[in-house]
Amino acid sequence: MKSFIGSLVYCLSFLLADLCESYDLNNPSHILAQTYAQRRNNAVPQRTLSPAATDPHCRSRPLDLVFIIDSSRSVRPGEFEKVKIFLADMVDTLDVGSDATRVAVVNYASTVKIEFLLKNHLTKNSIKQAINRIEPLAAGTMTGMAIKKAMDEAFTEKSGARPKSKNISKVAIIVTDGRPQDQVEEVSAAARASGIEIYAVGVDRADMQSLKLMASNPLEDHVFYVETYGVIEKLTSKFRETLCEVKVEIVQDPCMCEARLAFQRQTQTSLQDLNGKLAAVIRKVEQMENMLGSM
Repeated sequence: MKSFIGSLVYCLSFLLADLCESYDLNNPSHILAQTYAQRRNNAVPQRTLSPAATDPHCRSRPLDLVFIIDSSRSVRPGEFEKVKIFLADMVDTLDVGSDATRVAVVNYASTVKIEFLLKNHLTKNSIKQAINRIEPLAAGTMTGMAIKKAMDEAFTEKSGARPKSKNISKVAIIVTDGRPQDQVEEVSAAARASGIEIYAVGVDRADMQSLKLMASNPLEDHVFYVETYGVIEKLTSKFRETLCEVKVEIVQDPCMCEARLAFQRQTQTSLQDLNGKLAAVIRKVEQMENMLGSM
C-alpha cells in the first residue's frame, strides 16, 4: 500500500513539474504553449478599424464642401451620370446640416455655373435631388475659371460659408477628365492661400501635372486618379476615410494578438486552479501515508 501511494505521489509530482516547465505560472506573458495559429500571428500587427472604415454614415468633421465638376464635351452623358452618382454617394457619407457639413456644386465646361450654393440645401435628400437635376454644359474645359468662381462666389459667407471664426474647413473636390484650357496654377495657389483645401480627381485622359498644380499638399493625399468613370465610385470610401472625424489606424498590439492574450489569461487561471487541486491531493496522500505508517 505504501509503495502504491508513493508511486502516486511521484506521478503527481512529475505531472506538476512538467506543467510548470511548459507554463510560467508567475508570469502569464511567458506562457510557452501556443496553438499554431497563435504562433503564426505573433508578428502580425492588428488593424484597428474606426467608424470611417466600417460605417458608411460615420460622423464627418463639419465642412464647407464644394464639388467642382467637369461637364465638357469629352464627358459623355452616361459618364456624367456616373459623376452625379459619385456625388450623391459622397453626400450619403457626410453628416449634413446647418451646423455640420454644407454642400455646393460648381459645374463647368467653357462656361461656369454654380448649380447650388452652400446655403441652399441642408438635408441629404434635398442635396441629392439638386444633384440629380444637374445637366452637362458641354464644349471646353475652363478649370481655372471654375476654381476662381468657386473661390470668389461659392466659398463666401453670403453664399452660406461659415465665417473664419467658426474654424470650419473649406474643401473643394475637383473632378475632371481632361487638360485645362486655361491656367490653373496661380488661381489654385490663391484658393489654397485663402484657406481652401483642394482635392483633384482625374479620370481617364486627365492631365496628371495639372492635377498636381491644383491640389493641396501633401499631393499623395490630395490627388486621385481612376481609369474610367465606371469605377469613380470606388473613391467614395477613400474620401469617407479622409473626411470622417476618426480615421483608420494601424496600431501595433503590444501583446501581438488579442486572442493570444486572452489565451494566456485563461491558461494561467486554469493552471493555477489545477496547481491548487494537485497540491490538495498530494497533502491528502501524504496524510494517508503518515496514517498508514503509524499503524
